[in-house]
Amino acid sequence: MSGRPESLFPLFAGLETLDGVGPKTAQALVQAGTDSPRDVLFNLPYAVIDRRRRETIQGVDLPTTLTVEVTVGTHRPSRNKGGAYRVHVEDSQADFQLVFFHARGDYLKRALPEGSRRVISGKLELFDGMAQMVHPDHMLPLEEAQNIPDFEPVYHLTQGITQKTAYKAARSALSRAPELAEWIDPALMSKQEWANWANSVAAAHNPLGADDVAAFAPARERLAYDELFAHQLTLALARQRERKSRGVVSVGTGALQAKVLANLPYKPTGAQLQAIDEISEDMASGVRMNRLLQGDVGAGKTLVAFMALLIAVEAGGQGVMMAPTEILARQHLEGLHPLAEEAGVVLEILTGRDKGAERRAKLEALKNGDIQILVGTHAVFQSDVEFKALRLAIVDEQHRFGVRQRMELSEKGQGADVLVMTATPIPRSLALAQYGDMDVSVLDEKPPGRKPIKTAVISTDRMDEVVTHLRRAIDEGRQCYWVCPLVDESEVSNLTAAEERFKRLRAILGEGTVGLVHGQMPPADKDAAMKAFQDGQTKVLVATTVIEVGVNVPNASIMVIERAEIFGLAQLHQLRGRVGRGEADSTCLLMYQPPLSEGGRKRLEVLRETEDGFRISETDLQMRGAGDLIGTAQSGLPKFRIADLERQAGLMATAQTDARALLSADPQLRSDRGQAARVLLWLMKQDQAIRLISVG
Repeated sequence: MSGRPESLFPLFAGLETLDGVGPKTAQALVQAGTDSPRDVLFNLPYAVIDRRRRETIQGVDLPTTLTVEVTVGTHRPSRNKGGAYRVHVEDSQADFQLVFFHARGDYLKRALPEGSRRVISGKLELFDGMAQMVHPDHMLPLEEAQNIPDFEPVYHLTQGITQKTAYKAARSALSRAPELAEWIDPALMSKQEWANWANSVAAAHNPLGADDVAAFAPARERLAYDELFAHQLTLALARQRERKSRGVVSVGTGALQAKVLANLPYKPTGAQLQAIDEISEDMASGVRMNRLLQGDVGAGKTLVAFMALLIAVEAGGQGVMMAPTEILARQHLEGLHPLAEEAGVVLEILTGRDKGAERRAKLEALKNGDIQILVGTHAVFQSDVEFKALRLAIVDEQHRFGVRQRMELSEKGQGADVLVMTATPIPRSLALAQYGDMDVSVLDEKPPGRKPIKTAVISTDRMDEVVTHLRRAIDEGRQCYWVCPLVDESEVSNLTAAEERFKRLRAILGEGTVGLVHGQMPPADKDAAMKAFQDGQTKVLVATTVIEVGVNVPNASIMVIERAEIFGLAQLHQLRGRVGRGEADSTCLLMYQPPLSEGGRKRLEVLRETEDGFRISETDLQMRGAGDLIGTAQSGLPKFRIADLERQAGLMATAQTDARALLSADPQLRSDRGQAARVLLWLMKQDQAIRLISVG
């Protein structure tokens, strides 16, 4: 099927084919991102107004919207320009006023002749003891009153579009919704008691009460599922295509891994062992690995990653581990170094700093296979970097690393396996939306020996107590991070809060005890400040959030976060994970500036209660929404019109399982259900996927 199926032509026709949509309205719709009748259909009403006709307004709780038949009485035009024009009306038992501002009397006399019967619908309110309806939504002669729906759907409007126009356009788009063959798995359909597509769309646009516009209404749930299923089908097609490209078969001997495991001071957790198994299985298969290793702070990702690298070496090849920054690359090097010593493998680092002869020597050793494991930054991508036999590429911190870079990296080693590590626990629904093309291993246990971190929430009014506490801890040889938000103290001096805090702490705790690192510093100064803290020369490091990812100073056991209420939950959790890495008991102090907002209080309480990053990220998702959580700009999250990732996480998981099952049974989408799924992909504008099928 090369082009759009004919059954969908009416839905992709011009907007002006819809009733009540002229050139001007069409232009307003396009500006709001609605390009076709299909988009009009997917703009579901968000509320519903009960316009069932009543006998009388007598005894009704006001204010409320109601519809009633009345006899029109006297008109009282306003005395001054722009004042209120009032029309007295009576139903079968009571009377009230219709009120118009900036009214044209001649128009109202024609629309509401005295003595005539009219059906009036609108919002009735009490004003100075008198019931009145300001600018009714409908005023119709009895013979036209059946045009008022009993339940009127309310649409999100854009500039230049009225409810009436939106309603009319939606009705018109509904009349062209075709009957489509079913793409959802029949067993799921009957379990969920969903209707077919056309009936679900019709039901969603004809709500009969508030429950029908809620996310859990069956018609809406089905339409949300269609959206998620189309998205997962696209990812599954990309995954299928990816898996067709031959992988390298890497089977480990276990010899090097055994040396490392024998020297570990503790046993790996069950989660670590399971992840290692999943990875070795992937590496041993002829299909290329594309796996995400998701682990909370301190869940022991380094060990799992190193075991995977050793499989590549045992199989006679090389492995590379990439980090987004120089500092993190060096840290990986430090973390892996002792393990590499035990295993007896050659480990080297390559970053943008390597120049001249030194760089040439490293490139030569890589090409000959003398370097078995390479740690590096993006410098590893440069065209003069050649491996002898790259079998595994590990990428740290997915966020700065899109699908395109994953591809480039695997070009370096024909079919090299790819493992992506992320330290940000992502709620399952988002992980599926963002990385649905990957297989996921989760590290959700803390290794033994990691002590819990005591978390306290303190008002900034108690700053002096905190500093006193800090002074005692430093005397005992402890170290502390002090994180400041990026807030300018004053326009004039342009000093950040961090510099201000640095000066004050230095004045109290003494010269040479306090270091400073922030984003505006030259990289060399930043590295020097970090190093002085790592070596224990400075005892307190005042920082903006540049320290959040991956910095490791085991002796640091106190984390103070100032103005914690303005940070995101995930960020606070990452920052807290910088302590608790050594022998000493660790503390995290969340300092807030009163008064706390409701949301701010809730966020800090969650942190005080739990160290489980997955639970924290679920809360964050509920509180902030999907876009903010990953930062909409680089989120790579699809824009869903109906589906709600926060509330419909379960549907996303079902959609992934279903999409993968359909493709494994019918890789070309040729069966009846496969053909129906192709129509769904066109309907959901999944052009990428359509290309993948036609190429496939």
